[in-house]
Amino acid sequence: MKNSVVVITGAASGIGAALCEKFGREGARIALLDMDEEGLQAGEARLSGLGIETFARCCDITDAARCRESIEAVIHHFGGIDVLINNAGITQRGAFMDAEIAMYRRVMEVNFFGALNCTKVAASSLVERKGMIIVTSSIAGLAPVLGRTGYCASKHALHGFFDTLRAEMKPRGVHVMIVCPGFTKTHLQERALGGDGAPTSHPQSRVGREASPDDVAWAVYRAAVKRKNLVVLTAVGKTTFYLYKIAPALYERIMARSLRRELL
Repeated sequence: MKNSVVVITGAASGIGAALCEKFGREGARIALLDMDEEGLQAGEARLSGLGIETFARCCDITDAARCRESIEAVIHHFGGIDVLINNAGITQRGAFMDAEIAMYRRVMEVNFFGALNCTKVAASSLVERKGMIIVTSSIAGLAPVLGRTGYCASKHALHGFFDTLRAEMKPRGVHVMIVCPGFTKTHLQERALGGDGAPTSHPQSRVGREASPDDVAWAVYRAAVKRKNLVVLTAVGKTTFYLYKIAPALYERIMARSLRRELL
């Protein structure tokens, strides 16, 4: 990754911030994109203090025009893009019967269309430099999770799109890797949307130990170097992946029992 240009969305906090530091420490030049301007400035200052070459841009990835402006600014600044990490996202919790359609549209706009917006603009540069697209999905993109109909839908959409894009882009020299973290200790859950589209105070249910953002970043970097197609993280994540493939009915019973509080 030395001297590679790595663009990371959702770079101001959580997994995004950890990815910036990990790839930067390995010699990459980092472009940070996030709509949190204050967090973005703090992240840029922290990375610069570590001797990492950075470029930050405030960007709402649901705004296609803003994505184009930001990605083009990165290309102008660094000369191109070698790795695009579509990491920004939001989540939701609650029963479908209590949810409004507008909430689903918001989750899809961020998690799916946000990644699509950035990828579309960066694609030409990635082809030119035989680069890589990395997508932060979730175990919820591989198996159902109670109380997360909107989140699961958006993550399954990412898999459908980027698995197909991998096949299209392979002859052009661009690799696509999808990463599925398990429960991770970030602020994402604190901003989870309820059925009305506003942040919910409903407590999160989880299974197993939470990973740290640094754990995720290290695993992503290692997999990127090996150019893997799919990376499933944590013991619970791997168990979920294989159990749902082998015995989906059993998985659904266990999952529903473990997460039944989500629907209370």
